[in-house]
Amino acid sequence: VQLQASGGGLVQAGGSLRLSCAASGGTFSRYAMGWFRQAPGKEREFVAAVTWSYTTDYADSVKGRFTISINNAKNTVYLQMNNLKPEDTAVYSCAAAPSIATMIHSANYWGQGTQVTVSS
Repeated sequence: VQLQASGGGLVQAGGSLRLSCAASGGTFSRYAMGWFRQAPGKEREFVAAVTWSYTTDYADSVKGRFTISINNAKNTVYLQMNNLKPEDTAVYSCAAAPSIATMIHSANYWGQGTQVTVSS
């Protein structure tokens, strides 16, 4: 099972980025997929998640700015990040689990991280 993340980069404050995470090598038809992030010196934190039935959940810090979506046919999850702030700078990692609650507690699968840097 592999989760392949892409789309990170450097952007100025107020800008936008879109992250993608494609799952392969397993059956993800009824899985939840999501994103976590870890900034230097800080613990990893939940960002957003979406289920196969399009239920979503967001961290309070990103509500109204980030949008998560899923393409079930492609086993791919997307994170559209708008109005980025310097405090959004972190390594973003995608994850998959049977439910959002399970993912937040202990995700079954993890992808490699992608760096997002927001300059002020």
